Amino acid sequence: MALPPESDLQRWLDSATEAALAAGAVLQHHWGNLDSIDEKGRSGDLVTEADRKAEAAVMAVLERHLPPTHGVLAEESGVIRGGEASLLWAIDPLDGTTNYTHQYPFCAVSIGLLAEGEPVLGVIYDPVHQDLFRAAAGLGATLNRRPIHVSATDRLADSLLVTGFAYDRRETSDNNYAEFCHFTHLTQGVRRGGAAAIDLAYVACGRLDGYWERGLSPWDIAAGIALVQAAGGKVTAYDGAPVDVMAGRLLATNGHLHQAMSHTLGQIQPLTLPALS
Repeated sequence: MALPPESDLQRWLDSATEAALAAGAVLQHHWGNLDSIDEKGRSGDLVTEADRKAEAAVMAVLERHLPPTHGVLAEESGVIRGGEASLLWAIDPLDGTTNYTHQYPFCAVSIGLLAEGEPVLGVIYDPVHQDLFRAAAGLGATLNRRPIHVSATDRLADSLLVTGFAYDRRETSDNNYAEFCHFTHLTQGVRRGGAAAIDLAYVACGRLDGYWERGLSPWDIAAGIALVQAAGGKVTAYDGAPVDVMAGRLLATNGHLHQAMSHTLGQIQPLTLPALS
């Protein structure tokens, strides 16, 4: 894949930053002040007026700055335009909606750019803690404008990991319950934050050493993958194959733990779930 010129990436990074901050202002305004909370068809998959207004804020900024040849895939609106475009923006206006509705301070705006399907740019903004993560291929990764890098942890026994659980976890054996328990025994701990964008951003800045999850959408992970890679980390499929943002699962680490985590994931058998009445 030929990367876009760095001058273009820098300009688009600045536009995405403006969009993320605009959406973040919407989320700050509605924090603890929601009129309605709805489900989107799957149990626990929530949406609020804050999600919709934040997405509108993102789109208003991007439409002012980006050429019409760019595609846009946004969570609340679906494919807005050009879903087959070689340059496709993947937007989650509020990753961690369930956390947000409970005022649990772990949520973010996530804006990523895919070039021929590969993440090359990402902006993640945490409006509660006002943490701004930015990255682009060749331009490095920053937190609040200061350079960041993945951790140096090289043993699972010394690591702190994070994961999440998909919305269909009650209905399918393709879940990560067994993996969660297994890694808990091998590490200093496994966290469950509830916002994939923040999980990936924390791997990028070294607060966490590794992350795996399934049941994800492109808008959940596009920006975070770009961040981890630009910060010196590694992102693949569970088995170490190139990551596919459309596949719904990934493994992201500081690089040092990648082989050990990939091998372990390949050895764990899923739990058999009890039938739900």
